[in-house]
Amino acid sequence: MALFYQHNINETTRLGIWKIEEPEVFFTKKVPLQRTITHPHKRLQHLAGRWLLQHLFNDFPYGEIVIADTRKPYLPGEKYHFSISHTGNYAAAIVSSTQRVGIDIEFVSAKIQSIAHKFMPRGDYDFIDASQLTHPPEQLLAFMWSAKETLFKWYSLGNVDFKEDLLLNGNIIQTDGWLQLPFNCKKQDVMVNANLFEEVDLVLSWAAT
Repeated sequence: MALFYQHNINETTRLGIWKIEEPEVFFTKKVPLQRTITHPHKRLQHLAGRWLLQHLFNDFPYGEIVIADTRKPYLPGEKYHFSISHTGNYAAAIVSSTQRVGIDIEFVSAKIQSIAHKFMPRGDYDFIDASQLTHPPEQLLAFMWSAKETLFKWYSLGNVDFKEDLLLNGNIIQTDGWLQLPFNCKKQDVMVNANLFEEVDLVLSWAAT
């Protein structure tokens, strides 16, 4: 077992991070194998993310998952809302029986500064400056990139411009180790929660509403 982190947000919404240390057969005992994924590591990431769904709610019906035109997986009838993300040897998932959800997981990297112009308008920087956070620039940009990926998944309908449609809408607040980032997502107010696991420079963000 390699559960890296679990957070029970409330009675109906849970998330977890899995550190992938197992062979493929560990996951395929439960999770249907997607033979269309031919790269071994990508297949492991896929399996670990889906395995987490039933770890969080043991009655999660894998066999009912379908893929929307936007490539988002979902359950018809929405017994559960869910979102999955992975990076390197980590997979993350969030599941809720009552709320629309999104999740993203990213490693902090200085390289993110080279693409910041693609997702960060001036207004985002202004709110970050006003929030008086002490994180290094690469961490702050990782939080922002991850938060916008989370919002993209939460919104789920596609046709989203990260620089034009996903905008900070207030100062970032830090409470109990979590950052709370207030966003306007396609004219909807959504709070994204983000955390940094410093021992591995890993950013996790999620939204549930």
